[in-house]
Amino acid sequence: MDFCKKCGTVLVAKKEGDKTVLVCRKCGSRLDDYKPLEIDENVEKNPLEDIVVIEKNEEYLPKTKVACPKCGNKEATWWIQQTRSVDEAPTLFLRCTKCKHSWREYG
Repeated sequence: MDFCKKCGTVLVAKKEGDKTVLVCRKCGSRLDDYKPLEIDENVEKNPLEDIVVIEKNEEYLPKTKVACPKCGNKEATWWIQQTRSVDEAPTLFLRCTKCKHSWREYG
């Protein structure tokens, strides 16, 4: 980015044929010896190499022994969430490890 020597306004690039010049929009001053900046970037590492692929879609939640009301399985994962106002007890959610049925219990 260059500024005009006369008025201090930012100079704007303008293409004239095969040459690029900088022109002041306010006073019309020109800078003819402008050479655009060229950026060369060499990437030595493939960005896809750092991607971790998870083979199974597993839930990492704590487990408890409780009977599923749908299939009767004796194990479920659980989590607690505040679903009502703060002065009331949080809700306990359970999900069967076998059939993935979810239900809730209030505290």
